[in-house]
Amino acid sequence: MIRAENIKKSFGNLLVLKGIDFEAKEAEVLSIVGASGAGKSSLLQILGTLSFPDTGKVYIDGTDVFALTSNALSDFRNKRIGFVFQFHHLLPEFTAIENVAIPALIAKESMGVAKERARELLTFLGIGERLNHKPGELSGGEQQRVAIARALINKPSVIFADEPSGNLDTNTKTEIHKLFFDLRDKYQQTIVIVTHDRELATMSDRILEMRDGEFLL
Repeated sequence: MIRAENIKKSFGNLLVLKGIDFEAKEAEVLSIVGASGAGKSSLLQILGTLSFPDTGKVYIDGTDVFALTSNALSDFRNKRIGFVFQFHHLLPEFTAIENVAIPALIAKESMGVAKERARELLTFLGIGERLNHKPGELSGGEQQRVAIARALINKPSVIFADEPSGNLDTNTKTEIHKLFFDLRDKYQQTIVIVTHDRELATMSDRILEMRDGEFLL
């Protein structure tokens, strides 16, 4: 589902990624671990097409993503890739169901279809009774579930998650961890997670560890 070849990235004179090769299979949950500064988030940003490498290629479901035009890449990202971050980035003026529906509306789905899909996802994620609450009225765990539903709304092939449980209490964190595997089983997405949380990493199908811009063998 994902293949990256010889990914290099520098910031000034600092070489952050030193020729990374990477693969993730369809419906695989894969965790990338390592100390702060190892290059994990930089790699995730490139795999998710949010950042460009200095050299190298990324293929998602057979598409050479950095060969696409800017508009085509934006469309590909919106429809084929979902993102979950440590901070939820929900729009405070919109309700949970409206936040989830926004990417579908950007993809030119009708309001009725977008909201029905959002309702289905939020119900599956256990917060169907909170559809019309704004982010400020939701707990941290509920906000993260809204963010996960938003990532899923366009039925992406791949979900990238960067420290998805980093701001949650222990019980909520465990629920969110289990949720990723429930999602994989139901929707068959490939999920790539950057995490410091060893509990989450050990639940994954595979763990890759980074140090100084490279994967440890």
